[in-house]
Amino acid sequence: MSTDTPSPADQLLIDHAYRHGFTVTAKMLEVWRSRRLLPGNISGGGLGRGKGSASRPAPESFALVLGLACHGGRGKRPHDVALLLFGEGLPVPEETVRAAFTAAVNTLTVPGDDEPDADIEDRLDALADHIAETGLTATLVPARARRIDEGIARLVRAAGHIWPPAELAALDANPGPPTATPRDAALAAGTTTITGTMSLEDVGDLFRAMNPTALANPIASLVETTRKDVPEFADAILTDDNQLALGPVRDARDHLRDLAATASLQELAQTWETAEGVRQWALDLCGRVEEELATGHLGEAAVEWMNCRYATAGLAVLTTLKDRDWPLAKRALDALLLLSQLREVRRRDRLTPGMQWHLLGVEGLMPPPIRELLQDLIRRDAPGAGAGVDVRPAS
Repeated sequence: MSTDTPSPADQLLIDHAYRHGFTVTAKMLEVWRSRRLLPGNISGGGLGRGKGSASRPAPESFALVLGLACHGGRGKRPHDVALLLFGEGLPVPEETVRAAFTAAVNTLTVPGDDEPDADIEDRLDALADHIAETGLTATLVPARARRIDEGIARLVRAAGHIWPPAELAALDANPGPPTATPRDAALAAGTTTITGTMSLEDVGDLFRAMNPTALANPIASLVETTRKDVPEFADAILTDDNQLALGPVRDARDHLRDLAATASLQELAQTWETAEGVRQWALDLCGRVEEELATGHLGEAAVEWMNCRYATAGLAVLTTLKDRDWPLAKRALDALLLLSQLREVRRRDRLTPGMQWHLLGVEGLMPPPIRELLQDLIRRDAPGAGAGVDVRPAS
């Protein structure tokens, strides 16, 4: 069919766009359909003008045409457009949504991917050699977070207090300066991607390295002593070689691709929105703390920051600050990682009844948007959870 003369069904879409202030052509409709962003017309209907049955637009096409007219301009990558429209709640074809999430996973690459059938130990050795030869590193503490940490420590010490508080050492079985380097972090990240696992020692080392001014890190200590402190729990969550599985024991990207292919669109939409909420929370927290630092007075934002930095919600802050730009593919990847995390929490709840999930409500252990998704677990056995842990120095 010539794209110069639209069919009666396409003319309905063109007219619909025009009434909303957009210029859409038959050629544009053809391009969007070729990219699977817009469904084809449905055969049958009363548009034949006396010449028999014709076709009609799919009901969802009317909303999609407006979204595509707004966001689907020349040079836009189809996967990005699909994610953007999906994030706005528009009825993008399901296979297109899943393909876009899968494409986001494919952006996560590791040296040696060109030899996927190589023995896994050989791949890990090659990865270590590559990192050593190239000096590849991972950012542990972004500059903005480091400046906030230093500003808080400066004001606390100026007030005559010791910072970090010495009391933290009593809560850490292995107090001392962190030993993991940015190069170690790069190797740990690559190894985890390939194997889908990480040792408890590596997890603890990275926790410590991401808060290097804290000579004691209770959360890192809890991780490192899991096997000794709660052996039954450790048996349920660790692999035979004492590794923490972040999901199925295989390449983490295969697990994320499976999620992209099988998770419900509702789940994908929920974690997409939550990932955005986590980022906005983290950036807002940074801004509020910086305002307090500028006044020379530490208030609620600084307390929240310190709770996060000495727990696990601070990891979301650091991750946010590493990604100054947040392309749509990275947001999709973050949404899938979050979905994997939520499913793993619920899997462990089935494996080990009696877990103290109410502790997830303690301030600093989870970013608030993620905590909201887990309220059913948090509230199940502890209605009063969430009081928080105040790490301010005593006055």
